[in-house]
Amino acid sequence: MGLSSLSIYADFSMNNLTGELPVEIGNLKYLGELHLSGNKLSGKIPSSLGSCTSLEYLYMGDNMFTGPIPSTLSSLRGIKKLNLSHNRLSDQIPDFLEDLNLTSLDLSFNNFRGNLPTRGVFANTSATSVLGNEKLCGGLPEYRLPKCKSTGRSTNGRVRNASIYTVSGILAIAFMLSLLCFLWHRKYRKTVASSSSKDRFLKVSYQDLLKATDGFSSANLIGTGSFGSVFKGVLALDQTTIAVKVLNLDRHGASKSFIKECEALRNIRHRNLVKVLTACSGTDYQGNDFKALVYEFMVNGSLDEWLHPRVGTSAEREVIPRQLGLLQRVNIATDVACALDYLHHQCETPMVHCDLKPSNVLIDGEMTGHVGDFGLVRFMPGATGELISELTSSIGVKGSLGYIAPEYGEGAEVSTHGDVYSYGILMLEMFTGKRPTDDMFRDGLNLHLFAKAAFPERVLQIIDPVLLRESHDEDDGRDIRRTQRSHDRFLKIQECLVSIVEIGLVCSSEVPIGRMSMRDVAAALQAIRKKLTGS
Repeated sequence: MGLSSLSIYADFSMNNLTGELPVEIGNLKYLGELHLSGNKLSGKIPSSLGSCTSLEYLYMGDNMFTGPIPSTLSSLRGIKKLNLSHNRLSDQIPDFLEDLNLTSLDLSFNNFRGNLPTRGVFANTSATSVLGNEKLCGGLPEYRLPKCKSTGRSTNGRVRNASIYTVSGILAIAFMLSLLCFLWHRKYRKTVASSSSKDRFLKVSYQDLLKATDGFSSANLIGTGSFGSVFKGVLALDQTTIAVKVLNLDRHGASKSFIKECEALRNIRHRNLVKVLTACSGTDYQGNDFKALVYEFMVNGSLDEWLHPRVGTSAEREVIPRQLGLLQRVNIATDVACALDYLHHQCETPMVHCDLKPSNVLIDGEMTGHVGDFGLVRFMPGATGELISELTSSIGVKGSLGYIAPEYGEGAEVSTHGDVYSYGILMLEMFTGKRPTDDMFRDGLNLHLFAKAAFPERVLQIIDPVLLRESHDEDDGRDIRRTQRSHDRFLKIQECLVSIVEIGLVCSSEVPIGRMSMRDVAAALQAIRKKLTGS
C-alpha cells in the first residue's frame, strides 16, 4: 500500500525529518488531515500541496520552510485549520486565504510583510494569529500592527518610472532644503543632537531641553534610574511631549551607559520597545558635559507604578486607582515577551537587555507595554551566538536586585537565558502582586519558591487579590444561569492563572537550560489570551 492511498490521517510530527518536502506530497489527494509540525523540514512549500484537495487540517508549524505561501493552496477549498507558524516564510500574506473557509489560521513567527488582509478568517482576531511578523502592517486594530505606508502600486511601467523620477526629485529637493537648514542652524547652535531614527532627524540642543522641562524642575521629574533622572517635557517647536533621560556623569559608568544605549537604539525598531527620538551630547551653561536621551513619552507611566501604586501621594491617584485587570496583564506580559524575542532572535545584531524589571516596562495610552532602558545592554557576538564571555570578566554583570539570574552571581557568562530569568520573576510579580525584594522573602525563601510551593493546587492563594475580585464580580447571585456562567468563567480564569504561573516558574528556573525561549513564551501567552477572550 503506497502513501497515495492514505485517505484520513497522516501524522509525521515531532520527528527529526530534514530536507525539502517532496513534490510527491501532492499525490495524497484523498487525505483529510496532515501533521508535519516539529521537524526540520526546509525549502519552499511545494506547489503540489495544492493538489491535496481533500485536506481539512494542515499543520506545518515549527519547521524551517522558506519563501512565500504557494498560490496553489487556494485550491484547498475544504481547509478548516491551517498552521504555518514558527517557520521562515516570507513575502506578503496572500489574499486568497480570505476566501477559504478557515476556522483557525496561525501564521505567527515568520517573516511575512506588507498589508494584513481583513476579510474572511482575518476578521476573526481570536481565530487568527500573526504574532512575531515584524514587517506586517494594517489589518484590524485588534492585531495592533502599525499603519501601512502607501505604496502606490501600478501595473504600468511608465507610471512606475515617472513615480520614481518624481520621488527622486522630491527627495533631492528635500535634501537640499535640509542641508540649507542645517547650515543656518549651525551658526546659532553649538550643541546639536543626531537622531537615532532613520526616518526622522529631530535635532535638539541643551537649551531646547532646558526650556522643554522648565529648567529640569523637580515638578517634571518622573523617575530616576541607575545612571540618571527622567523628566517630562514639551518641545517648543511642535509641542511634542517627550521624556528626557539626563545622565548623571558623576556616576561611574554613566558615559559608557549612554554610549551603549545609543548603540542599542540606533538600529532597532519594534512596537514593544520604547522609541528613542534623539540624543543630545554637549555642554551646559556652566561648561559641564551634558548628555541626554529623548524618548517618546509614555502617558501611563511604568508597569511598576501600576503593580505597586503609591496610595495617597496625589489627588489624581486617589480618584483614579491604578489597577490592571487580568487581560491587561496578559497583554502587557505578551508585549514584553515579543520585545525580548525580537532582541534575542530577530534584530540585526542580537542583544541581551540585562536589566528587565517592572520600572523598565513603560505603558502607552492604549495600555501597550514597551521595554525601555538599554543602559546595560550586551551585544551578541554573532547572529547565532548565545554567550558574551569577554564582557563578563571586564565590567561585570549588573542589573537589579531580585531580577538578576542566579548564575550571574557565580560568574557565568551573559546570555539570553539571563533575560528569560528576569522575565520569569517579572511574570510572577505581575500576577502575585509581590516584589521579589518583599520583606517576606528571607531565610532562603524567594518569589520563585513561594510560587512553586503553591503550584498547582493552591495557585489561587498566591494570586493578586485584585484579579480574584474581578473574576467574582460577574456573579450577583440572582440568576441561576448567570451564576453558572460566572462559575464556568471562574474555572477558565483559574486554568489560565495556573498556566501563567507555570510559565513564570519555568522561566525563572534555577538551571538556565531548563528555561523557555521568549518565542515559546509569546506563543503560550497568545494561546492564554485567546482562551480568556472566548476563542
